Amino acid sequence: MSRRFDAIVIGAGQAGPPMVGRIAASGKTVALIERKLIGGTCVNTGCTPTKTLVASAYAAHLARRAADFGVTAGPVGVDFTAVMARKDKVVGASRSGLEAWLKGMANCTLFEGHARFLSPTTVRVGDDVLEADRFFINVGCRPVLPDFPGRDQVRTLTNTTLLELDALPPRLVIVGGSYIGLEFAQVFRRFGSEVTVVEKMRRLIAREDEGVSDAIREALEAEGIKVRLEAECIHFAPRGADVAVGVNCESGEPEEVGSHVLLAVGRRPNTDDLGLESAGVKVDARGYIVVDDGLRTSAPHIWALGDCNGRGAFTHTSYNDFEIVAANLLDGAQRRVSDRIPVYALYVDPPLGRVGLTEAEARAKGHSVRIGVRPMTRVGRAVEKSETRGFIKVVVDRDTDAILGAAILGVGGDEAIHGVIEAMAAGVTASAYTRVMAIHPTVSELVPTVFGALSP
Repeated sequence: MSRRFDAIVIGAGQAGPPMVGRIAASGKTVALIERKLIGGTCVNTGCTPTKTLVASAYAAHLARRAADFGVTAGPVGVDFTAVMARKDKVVGASRSGLEAWLKGMANCTLFEGHARFLSPTTVRVGDDVLEADRFFINVGCRPVLPDFPGRDQVRTLTNTTLLELDALPPRLVIVGGSYIGLEFAQVFRRFGSEVTVVEKMRRLIAREDEGVSDAIREALEAEGIKVRLEAECIHFAPRGADVAVGVNCESGEPEEVGSHVLLAVGRRPNTDDLGLESAGVKVDARGYIVVDDGLRTSAPHIWALGDCNGRGAFTHTSYNDFEIVAANLLDGAQRRVSDRIPVYALYVDPPLGRVGLTEAEARAKGHSVRIGVRPMTRVGRAVEKSETRGFIKVVVDRDTDAILGAAILGVGGDEAIHGVIEAMAAGVTASAYTRVMAIHPTVSELVPTVFGALSP
């Protein structure tokens, strides 16, 4: 069956549905194609389920610390089945709400199945051939499964399959010491698993400043998580019902043995089976769709949004992609991806909120910088909550007084960082930020203080 639409959106992640909504509201007909679950990674296997688990893990951790606050509590247990059921309920509600909105939308037709380009203007979905003048690709990414020696001989988990477990892993080995791996490490340790993190680099989350990496490692190790760094000899072998993870061929314990192994070593775009060559859409060496500053591909009537374009790996960058394309296409604006400031968070406890450049990145770009740092032990709100790990750090251009970046690793850091985000977006200088009157007692109130105490 052949059908024609004004526009076709491939993928129902964080950019696809709002793009459909804008197009449909303008009176145009639009088809939305999704081959698996509405909501994409964020709703189904990313932000929503993982942050729900983070909340349960924090509740268990805080209950164990009750005595620190003068509160008497009995033995703390974790009902893993109930934890996962809560996660599934939150995910299900989010997905069903989005599905209902899309299915009830005028001018929108939802197709469930795999889309593949037949030509620059047509795609096939099952038995249907769909044609349109404009296409918006929002197909996301999936976990990388590296070809480590012995991997085909053992059972390993990804961030997706880990969320499907029905029993708590007694001993979890996580290969990959970056954002996904570290969040799961702390969550499952707080649920009661023995956890080891294996990372090939010399420190965790190597893109962060060394002080951030070191502080996060100390926080995780304080909770009993074992960290193995410089693991240049990663390989796998069965050990009965368990899995041996080879770590180092030269020094230290040669292997770590786990009942379960999570591979958290990166993600790759879902672009290899879309028939992009038939549409004239170019990809780079890693499979990411090549886009210009307005997210238009090498085919002028096709745009790529979200993780698959390699211009951002977060829900907020995906949604911002939609905002940029919709504004340029429907509102006559001239917005550019290169204008946005990098922002993200790491949801370990304490959380890390990040904006702009790290100190190392700023120096590498040739900036002469001034630095401001304040430990959370000197933040009243953190002391009152007995959560004093971490620090606030800001990076300022010495010559222009421009704010280049900031990191808040500490209680509320993922929220407090937004003051700096908004200041940078508005072009507020470091000196001007010192004049801000903030609410007491908060973590945010100390940010102006840090800008007022920069290193010479």
